[in-house]
Amino acid sequence: MAITTKRTRVWFERINGSKNMLWLLGTLSFLETIILPIPIELVLIPLMAANKQRIWLLATVTTAGCLIASLVGYGVGMLLFQSIGTWFIEFMGMQNSYQAFQTFFEQYGFIAILCIGILPIPFQVAMITAGLSGYPILLFVLAALMARGVRYFGLAWLVHRFGHRVLVLWKRHALVTSLVAGVFVLMLALGMQALATLIV
Repeated sequence: MAITTKRTRVWFERINGSKNMLWLLGTLSFLETIILPIPIELVLIPLMAANKQRIWLLATVTTAGCLIASLVGYGVGMLLFQSIGTWFIEFMGMQNSYQAFQTFFEQYGFIAILCIGILPIPFQVAMITAGLSGYPILLFVLAALMARGVRYFGLAWLVHRFGHRVLVLWKRHALVTSLVAGVFVLMLALGMQALATLIV
């Protein structure tokens, strides 16, 4: 078992041995998206490797937990930015990331959400910015679904193919892998955007 820290091992054993594993995983995904600074992959990869018969269900539950959290963040940006939103950004120390993403979001919108959803950058800034700007919620959900779907279902495929070794590879190359996936999705989205412009 490629789990190195005691805390992570305890989390894994507690979740994997529980009858409510799917609910716990969904809750962990929700919390990781909202506030937890610990990457869910540290628990998700061993959990997938130990439950290969349900690997795609685990990816679905993780994605669903993230999407629910994304909608909460969107709502905070849309309705409660001046109170909870600003406090949360300051509390998490994301002022610089938030300001940088605002410029990126104003230029690229949907593509910006896609990229930040895949890259190892706090997704909270995308959720709050999209809600604050009044970005169409259906497009926001679609972008979040595509981004996190690539992240978690891609991870499920890797674990299905390579097993526990993926955790070691992920720890060594998480940033590179995320960047490659982000560039791929960015090129795909830009291509779709250019095609849509030509059709119109």
